[in-house]
Amino acid sequence: MNYTISGIQQLGVGVLDLSSAWEWYRLAFGMDVPVFQDEADAPLMTPYTGGSVQRRNAVLALNLRGGGGFEIWQYRSRIPQPPAFTPALGDLGVIAGVMKSSDIGAAYDHLGTIGADLIGSPVRGPDGAERFFVRDPNGNLFQVAPGSDWFGAPGPFGGVGGAVIGTSDIEAAMRVYDGVLRYDEVVYDETGVFADLAGVPGSEREVRRVLLAHSKPRTGPFSELLGSSTIELVQPVSGEQRKIYADRYWGDLGFIHLCYDIRGMDAVSEQCDAAERPFTVDSGKTFDMGDAGGRFSYIEDPDGTLIEFVEVHKVPILKSLGISLNLARRPPDRPLPRWIVRMLGLMRVK
Repeated sequence: MNYTISGIQQLGVGVLDLSSAWEWYRLAFGMDVPVFQDEADAPLMTPYTGGSVQRRNAVLALNLRGGGGFEIWQYRSRIPQPPAFTPALGDLGVIAGVMKSSDIGAAYDHLGTIGADLIGSPVRGPDGAERFFVRDPNGNLFQVAPGSDWFGAPGPFGGVGGAVIGTSDIEAAMRVYDGVLRYDEVVYDETGVFADLAGVPGSEREVRRVLLAHSKPRTGPFSELLGSSTIELVQPVSGEQRKIYADRYWGDLGFIHLCYDIRGMDAVSEQCDAAERPFTVDSGKTFDMGDAGGRFSYIEDPDGTLIEFVEVHKVPILKSLGISLNLARRPPDRPLPRWIVRMLGLMRVK
């Protein structure tokens, strides 16, 4: 199928208060460049919002060192609801976001300095690489892991480099994460109780862990900024699994979706159909997102975890002067010149 994946564009995070959450993400992870900030109704998402149109305020924030962003998402029309339980390893959905770091020790020290809720200390995982976990002030769990292919500015953190996702059937899930998202390389496939997960809810359970990477570099306009990523699928050997978003709406508190920047939406749709995961939402044409615009769609993995695809048509480069970049006529597999992407830094928020 003829489509390109630039990488993880963003991890959607539902919060009570956008302003305070974004301030913490800037301080902790350097997510200080807003690609768009928009308050609007979400009429196309009614399949996931109780059949009613809901209003939200959202910002897409990036770290220009490299990696995916956060879509920080706050309801305006209702009080967002938390999970009925603390999500744990083996539950169904996004359990943790993965943040890229070039210096695990420095990242750990930085988060300690700002008083972050650190879980244990850096420990080597099955692949021999050190990682650690931290919770944000809203209770969301993040794993800090080694990153590579940096784009720009110095500092111990980049942006989003993947996710830890609970599934009931790893082989079935691979039809999405390999077959559609092209994570075709198995870094490890291990079963047991793991020291590097100690302190994470559910870490006492025996689980199967499969860490996936992509063997070929990502291509597309933003591929050099978004860079490489991984997905870790976690399946318990036995016992109950709970759906993290059960009886809640898209946009409620927690990790609401994982979004990929793509070119060739019709071809993506064909591949999703072939994987028996058809689009459940499709904007069908350019959808205005404030200063940005594009076509977006959603699928569900076999356990209902939401995966979003965004084909960007317009992106602001110098918002104060109203200058935007039209991507519709650019070759779909060619990275944008680095100097153009770096202009996003002119919108940086301290």
